[in-house]
Amino acid sequence: MTVAYNSASVLSGLLDSLRAGLEGIEHYEVIVVDNDSHDHSVDLALAHPIGARVIRTGRNGGYSAGINAATATIAPSADVLVLNPDIRLLPGSIRNLYAGLSSSSVGVVVPQVRGENGAVSKSIRREPSIMTAWTEALLGGTLAARMGLGEIVHNPALYKDGGPIEWATGAILLISAEARQMIGDWDESFFLYSEEVDYLQRVRAAGLEVLYAPKSQAVHIGGDYHSSDFLTALMTANRIEYHRRHHGALASALFRSGIIVGEAMRLAIGSGRRSALGAALGLWHRHQ
Repeated sequence: MTVAYNSASVLSGLLDSLRAGLEGIEHYEVIVVDNDSHDHSVDLALAHPIGARVIRTGRNGGYSAGINAATATIAPSADVLVLNPDIRLLPGSIRNLYAGLSSSSVGVVVPQVRGENGAVSKSIRREPSIMTAWTEALLGGTLAARMGLGEIVHNPALYKDGGPIEWATGAILLISAEARQMIGDWDESFFLYSEEVDYLQRVRAAGLEVLYAPKSQAVHIGGDYHSSDFLTALMTANRIEYHRRHHGALASALFRSGIIVGEAMRLAIGSGRRSALGAALGLWHRHQ
């Protein structure tokens, strides 16, 4: 299933990739949830030969709300594959992803994600913490990752061989029926960004593993937040809000301070940094 919002420019590419990506999977249903798009996303989905079922929500309630709208119509006994509209499945990728669900201890499996240039994306993450916020602030995200201290996981062996992880970017997730029944709905208060962090934390808290399976591969175009001040601010605000919900007041203040320092040190880079700093300082409102 995928959630579309004015996604006509990328949705066809996803739908075109599904038959090859689902090779070896006998029974599946393709669902496109449309969050009140103003382009021709719905018409495109309905006309595509893959035969998608389209759910019109009539509102843009966010990514989590779109996922919940789809899962409310899916049998509890079914596994669910969540895909961003800008994902492109490589041949046989979902069969390889399913191999990761062979263990009852695994609740969610994620593939190796590649960029359009074919390079392996650093899509694996650590749970956000005071340490990750401050090391990224003082050292920069790239150096913090290479030192094993940042939120982004750099470990080449893990990207090559796979294994249990804390979380990964939510562009493509295979969720087992057992995990769905144990975890319930996605948290709709996270309109966009950090919703996958929250969901995968709840998966781990329920005693199930999140597994990185590099034999399964997908291409992610992505990157909208880099060109949108609004999305950059929203991502920053939700990072802080997620941490606040799981930690005490002092820890949350220290985490937020790390974000503020990091963004302030990099203000010269561009307006996106100003938007992120405004969000961290509480000067930005998500409904603006």
